[in-house]
Amino acid sequence: MKHLILTFALALTTLFGFSQENEGITITVTIDNVANNNGKVVMSLHTSETFMKGKGIKSAEANIKDGKATATFENVLSGEYAIIALHDENDNKRMDFRENGMPLESYGMSNNPMSFGPPQYEDAKFKVKDNNLDLNIRF
Repeated sequence: MKHLILTFALALTTLFGFSQENEGITITVTIDNVANNNGKVVMSLHTSETFMKGKGIKSAEANIKDGKATATFENVLSGEYAIIALHDENDNKRMDFRENGMPLESYGMSNNPMSFGPPQYEDAKFKVKDNNLDLNIRF
């Protein structure tokens, strides 16, 4: 009986050890200057390999209330990332453009850089270590 209890305790300890290995931090992103409550705000978490090249490694969607939207990315591992956010006013899951190539919908990215031209990873990147993060993105 003693061996059975010891084996059970060891198995339980091992299970808890493995479950905590994959846990990362939570990034909470708030946008508080959305132009209107139409559609949703969609966000994507990127590495340097995925930034402006396609789908991010994680995505989130937020409803808008009184010009404010909040979304979270959970279990983000340590590393370097950037976040891109889009006010998808017509809820078509993509950015719409004018005929001259300028965006029709508001967008922003982590660190809130002011740029003329396509967003750059170097301007938007931030480091994830071992504490949860609260970020604010401005459109």
